[in-house]
Amino acid sequence: MIFLKWFLTKSWRHAIAWAVCFFALFPLYMIVLTSFKKTTSLQVGSFLPTGFSLTNFNSLLTNPTVPFYTWMSNSVIIAAFVSVVSVFIGAASAFAFSRLRFRGKKASIQLLLLIQMFPAVLALSAVYSIMDRVHAFAPSIGLGTIGGLVLVYLGGAMGVNIWLLKGFVDSIPIELDEAARVDGASPMQIYWRIFLPLASPVLAVVCLLSFIGTFNEYILASLFLNDPSQQTIAVGLHGFISGQFATNWGPFAAGSLLASLPIVVLFLSLQKYIVNGLTAGAVKG
Repeated sequence: MIFLKWFLTKSWRHAIAWAVCFFALFPLYMIVLTSFKKTTSLQVGSFLPTGFSLTNFNSLLTNPTVPFYTWMSNSVIIAAFVSVVSVFIGAASAFAFSRLRFRGKKASIQLLLLIQMFPAVLALSAVYSIMDRVHAFAPSIGLGTIGGLVLVYLGGAMGVNIWLLKGFVDSIPIELDEAARVDGASPMQIYWRIFLPLASPVLAVVCLLSFIGTFNEYILASLFLNDPSQQTIAVGLHGFISGQFATNWGPFAAGSLLASLPIVVLFLSLQKYIVNGLTAGAVKG
């Protein structure tokens, strides 16, 4: 009787949960299965492992025509720089919008929210035209350069980071600022000695999300970077499957697994901040 009651009331929830897990993990399973096969094709007819081989990894890492290490280093350097700088700028901006008083404060924060309503794809043609003209007088930060790509990444990440960080700053009691002012602290001292230590969980989460988003970004990277020595891992790996007769799914899958290692390491190192950071600012007070 108890089993029947459980089956009628709760079994469908378990079935939905297992179905969602299968739907989410199946692509990852196929990538792992393909990367360790002897062939370079994507064999969807067999869902069970039939053999173990490192051929795809060897062809990816030892092929002199495939600058895999260069792609990885470019992606890590770009993502790390963008995440650190975006957190620094976002934290300063969020503190200013939350604690300081200046003309145009409300209109500016509302404008940032309004900009987030439009997808970034709408600005691709404008960004391309602007950076092409920037390249004419500043070749190091124009179109076709890593510096120009970093500038575009930093500009696109400000709105989301500022709103997320501002929600956390609003949850910090204003009495801490008032007590610091009574002791003679300036706004910069309040920012460095009170806000930053208290905001370390949400700063870690913003840094992690910014790193993952930049590391996995493909559209802007493919638009800006044409030189193979400057390409990121997403653009480089796409070359294995982008051509009409390019069906190198094995090396592509192997490269995808190797490319996930920096993100996994970063997740493991910041996991104690993730839960606190994601829920920070949800309740004010």
